[in-house]
Amino acid sequence: MPRHGGDKYRAFAAAEEPLMRHVLSALVQNVPGVLAQISGMLASRGFNIESLAVGETEDPKLSRMTFVVRGDDRVLDQVGKQLEKVVTVVKVIDISAQDFVERDLMLIKVAAKLGSRGEIRELTDIFRGRIVDVGANEVMIEISGQERKINSFIELIRPFGIVELVRTGRIAMVRSTGRLRDDKDGGDENEPPAMRKS
Repeated sequence: MPRHGGDKYRAFAAAEEPLMRHVLSALVQNVPGVLAQISGMLASRGFNIESLAVGETEDPKLSRMTFVVRGDDRVLDQVGKQLEKVVTVVKVIDISAQDFVERDLMLIKVAAKLGSRGEIRELTDIFRGRIVDVGANEVMIEISGQERKINSFIELIRPFGIVELVRTGRIAMVRSTGRLRDDKDGGDENEPPAMRKS
């Protein structure tokens, strides 16, 4: 008997399956235009790049690009292959397949009337952030940590009025082997206690 109904159900279930999040690190030659070349190549092929951060490494001749990509293993494989085709790319690593530490940095400017500054300062302290600039009607806050911590802070501070916000995008590094401290859950030592996994 035909089983078109089952095939249709399986196709629907596959479509509803959430896309996996992958963190890729690409070591590239530190030459002019490399960021535009690689980001343009990925965009032209329609890859879902959620975050992209780049900076110089311990070797001034090399930079490290960290990508956060949404997709299945096939998409991850395609992104890796496309990156390896670029002449300026030295090495590509799937960091998310290993034990790693991940951070995001945010600067956020918040409306701060005299009566609300105490609450804003208290919330900033709870999230291990710091106020880096104070104006007549607003304050600027610096906060770093894992993505969920940054997102939680944004939602809690939003009622005060967000004037401006900028984020670096995620950066990540594989953990050392044989380390003295072992945070099995990949927790953020700067997270508020209530957000840490038990």
